[in-house]
Amino acid sequence: MNLVKERKKGFYMEYHQKEYWISPYNFADQVQQNLNLPSAVKIHDGTLRDGEQTPGLVFSEDDKVAIAELLNEAGVDRIEAGMPAVSEADFNAIKRITSRGLSAEIYAFCRAANEDIDLAKDSGVDGVVIEIPTSEPKLKYQFPKWTEEDIIQISSDTIRYAKSKGLKVVYFGYDTTRARWPFLEKLYSTIKAAGPDSIGIVDTVGCILPDAVKMLVQDVKSLTGLPIEIHVHNDLGMATANSLAAVTAGAEVVHVCVGGLGERSGNACLDEIATGLNLFYGLAPQIKLDAMTSLSRKVQALSNYQLAPNKPITGEHAYFRESGIGIEFVLKQPTVMFSIDPALVGNRCGVLLGKKSGLQSIEVKLDELKLPSPPTETKKKLLSDIKSEAIRTKKVVSDERFKEMVASYQTK
Repeated sequence: MNLVKERKKGFYMEYHQKEYWISPYNFADQVQQNLNLPSAVKIHDGTLRDGEQTPGLVFSEDDKVAIAELLNEAGVDRIEAGMPAVSEADFNAIKRITSRGLSAEIYAFCRAANEDIDLAKDSGVDGVVIEIPTSEPKLKYQFPKWTEEDIIQISSDTIRYAKSKGLKVVYFGYDTTRARWPFLEKLYSTIKAAGPDSIGIVDTVGCILPDAVKMLVQDVKSLTGLPIEIHVHNDLGMATANSLAAVTAGAEVVHVCVGGLGERSGNACLDEIATGLNLFYGLAPQIKLDAMTSLSRKVQALSNYQLAPNKPITGEHAYFRESGIGIEFVLKQPTVMFSIDPALVGNRCGVLLGKKSGLQSIEVKLDELKLPSPPTETKKKLLSDIKSEAIRTKKVVSDERFKEMVASYQTK
């Protein structure tokens, strides 16, 4: 098996550096020869629209402006600022964001209706994402009054109208992955003449496999010759895999939300996509990976929506270990125990004390807290106390509680 060391434009692929150590098999020629990567990938963040559709989550106007500025600072290429037709507050938030002079492009989300396009234009955005249903279940049950011919005509007319207003257009025929291919073939072939800037492939209910995504991206790209954008949901836990698969087939734009926010199980997650693109394919270098954790935490604070502490990449405890095996490497040489040094994404690693800890865990925690190391027998007693308390409380022992334990033995 040969490992590929070089990719187009001289990009040097190494499976390990100081900040990461991933699998060398990612760069086997059998793997690399199947990639059809674009020269660059843009990140389109929908936190302010799709992310706000997380049940129970509401952003104020000020929240939206603050998040847009954070996204811009993190290097996001596009910000989907909202749907201006939803409310006056949404329209005002979008208008405030477009007035900020951010380097990121600002898009609005619109139904396939001229009145929505007019509101988007008035809000000052650069482009629009035009949504309309395309799948068999949507058209059969949710929108039975619309025929496939209606969808084609409405889509073409709305795209032309948006282009006449000087707006960039992402055509977002949603629930694409459950649409009939003969219909998609006719739809895309027809609307191409209307001049959309790109085609969005939308896995609305998160139900497609990575290989199927690759096939669909390749087929739509071949049919239309247009840039492809991938928008996936995480209903079956496939959002990151499907987004990356789409890129390996040539998709140029990935839609994400901070923390994977979104309806039901959420959307593709910004930090996971950005890290995966960077490490596996050398793409999306414009995203500041070291800003990912702080961005995620700030959005959590603004949304009052907390993510799981062990969430990949930016979770509070994503790089913390309780098990004593190999614990000495966690702080001193993180890539022995993790695929990346958490500092790469602005996170940190650490040691948690509990039932599964060992004597080495005590040593590491003492060193971390800059506490003097007691005799071995005392450490054994400490470990026993920690295990007993963790079993009794079904929790790890906090740093403050550990300090109290250490101090109690110093006074004995």
